[in-house]
Amino acid sequence: MSYLHPSSGDLLPLYSSSNSESASSLAEQSAPLTTSTQDGLDIFYYDVSSKHHTHGSRNKCVNLLLRVPKPAFIAGLLAIFATSYLLSLQAGDLLFINDHLGIIGAEIIVSVIALTIVTVMLYASRMRSNTRRGTLLIVACIFAALYCYDHGERFEHHGFYNLLVFLAIFIPLNLAIALFYVLWCKIDNFLAYFAAFLAVGGISACVSLVHYRRVFDQGTLGALQYNLGECKWAGRNIPFVDLLPAGTQNFWAGSMYCRPESQQIKASVDGNGVLRVACESDDRDVFVDVLPETREWPLKDKDMWHTFNHLVLKRVARLPYSSSRPFVLNETTQAVVVRCGSSSTIVTRVSPPLAKLPVYVPPSDSDTRASNNSTLARKPARFSASRAPQMQLQRPNVIYLMLDAVSHRQFYRRLPKSAQVLKTIHRPGSHRLFELYRYHSVGFSTDNNTKAAYTGEIFPTNPNPLPIWAYYRDRGYVTARIETGCEDWVKEYIGRKFDSLDHSVGNRSLDYELSSPFCMPEYYPTVGNAFGNFKGPYSIIARCLYGRYVHDWAFDYLYQLRSEFRENRAKQLAHQKDARPYMVTTTFLEGHEGTGEVLGTLDGSLAAFLESMRDSGELNDTVLIVAADHGLHMGLNFAFLQNGRIEHQNPFFAMSVPEWLHEFSEEYQAANGSESVSPFAANEQRLMTPFETHHTFRVLADWPEFETDSWRRSLFAAQKAGRTCEEAGIGANFCMCKIPDKWKQKHSRPAKLTTK
Repeated sequence: MSYLHPSSGDLLPLYSSSNSESASSLAEQSAPLTTSTQDGLDIFYYDVSSKHHTHGSRNKCVNLLLRVPKPAFIAGLLAIFATSYLLSLQAGDLLFINDHLGIIGAEIIVSVIALTIVTVMLYASRMRSNTRRGTLLIVACIFAALYCYDHGERFEHHGFYNLLVFLAIFIPLNLAIALFYVLWCKIDNFLAYFAAFLAVGGISACVSLVHYRRVFDQGTLGALQYNLGECKWAGRNIPFVDLLPAGTQNFWAGSMYCRPESQQIKASVDGNGVLRVACESDDRDVFVDVLPETREWPLKDKDMWHTFNHLVLKRVARLPYSSSRPFVLNETTQAVVVRCGSSSTIVTRVSPPLAKLPVYVPPSDSDTRASNNSTLARKPARFSASRAPQMQLQRPNVIYLMLDAVSHRQFYRRLPKSAQVLKTIHRPGSHRLFELYRYHSVGFSTDNNTKAAYTGEIFPTNPNPLPIWAYYRDRGYVTARIETGCEDWVKEYIGRKFDSLDHSVGNRSLDYELSSPFCMPEYYPTVGNAFGNFKGPYSIIARCLYGRYVHDWAFDYLYQLRSEFRENRAKQLAHQKDARPYMVTTTFLEGHEGTGEVLGTLDGSLAAFLESMRDSGELNDTVLIVAADHGLHMGLNFAFLQNGRIEHQNPFFAMSVPEWLHEFSEEYQAANGSESVSPFAANEQRLMTPFETHHTFRVLADWPEFETDSWRRSLFAAQKAGRTCEEAGIGANFCMCKIPDKWKQKHSRPAKLTTK
């Protein structure tokens, strides 16, 4: 007796038909056989297609294994993979990447599909082991060559980002295919089960997407209203990213918590500037790194990455500490690093104390108060709030928290605790909160958007432009700035407009500055790329420094500033003196990374800060702004989905104003505005940009007198209804909120411009 080999088709001996006992025994252990007689021989065929035997699942996999791919086909797929990936490495400046991002993303997708097909063939097709090993070796060599060709992490060379995106798609896709294959082989009728699973999963996903689409429009106290005539977000806004649980996109990057230092260090500075340290180490192992004061440095010393961080480290003074003698800090020292053995901590203070800080007198050639200032074509018309009855004449304090790369939706997605606290800040009668639902960025990145907010121009027209905090300082405000990215905003974004880099803009515009702790090599790399994916201010892992989140050190200093300023303010008011107001800006970079997950580490600290502002009563005389420059401009959602593009152009913005300022704005709008509406309720639903933020800053700095033109262009005045991107100063390439050509009444909801 013979059988027909299922692969080669050769006729091979099996057993004699006379040996019925052997045939019966083998038949019970094998797949069902089909017999026929040819030339007097009984020929048995394996019936691999039968669905009535116990090994049917295994045999359907055997059918697949029998299909041997041709080497030329594999070679072609590898060529497509390598070529597509290579094309995705095309590089240029920021605008080039933005314009070609869709093409780059498509090329990465093609390369993923090509390599996935090859991978499936390797484990699901019968081929010689040498062929399989050779194919794997070729794939490894291609990867190595592409990585060596470009593994950069900047716009000019972005190979490492491409690799992360490639792996973020390739690995889950192939794991899903492998799981499908295994289950298909092991489970009878798996396709029916799988179809049922897809149906249930698809329905659940659709229901969830409908929910998240509604959530997308929600805010703290209201929601985006689709009012007739106002712009709508362009394209199909489907928030697929909301289907992913928190932590999904960077779970492989490790814990999002900071590992505590091995020793607990207690260190503080008293009112006389004496540093006291208590730790487990012997005095011989205790050192103090006195960090340099960077406020007075010229622009040439603040060149980000290439110069600034290296100069900070070069100018650090490491001194031994002894508990037996006082360690007195210089009056201008804002921060030190205390090192006890292998453990370290940062100690900050506000120095000199505000009581010793003289009122700043700006130089005449750059005084922003001068009517002949080159930024003003004519002497502006002004209005004095002192003419209004029962208006608060005390100038308001201003605290501005800038969250880099955080969209409106991302704020609620990753900062739920902070969002809950924001709701409680709204207390009519004391202070009110409002939010901008159509807040729109005016550029791709921090560059254009912060220039619009801090200078009022994307392209400064005058030499030696000064940031908005100089405008405040010239008017008697105490100004402070915290930079958590080891950079100087002026040098980075408008430094080229200065006729000399010997200018010390920090000394000209700030009373206090904290930057040097965030240049420490434990956080900010001194070699290689300082903005990598696994270390530095843009990393996709938890950003830690000496056992704590980097932002916690910033909040420490911010709390100290508030305490110092409020204490001094209370003393001045008690002696019936004009209390000096303060203006503080702080930048947080947790949102600036491709996975969108690191932002969640900020939630607890930000919520605690907002609670302290609410409970301290400071919001009765302080304007608090929590806002972003733009949404996330990297990652899978931005690269491949319209929702990501919309979020990129819809940054978060919320602002708390004292009740007296709210009342004045309402009355001034009613008396002088072009329409009788609440300016805050109106602006919440209208197209707003950082330009309005800038004029809001200017009005607050000038209070109780202000330029009527700035007021008209600020958030305190109702902006034009139905504004287009062009009217708002948003370039056509960046416009994502457009007024439909034809509005249908049934698709609109009536405006509700009522005071909260």
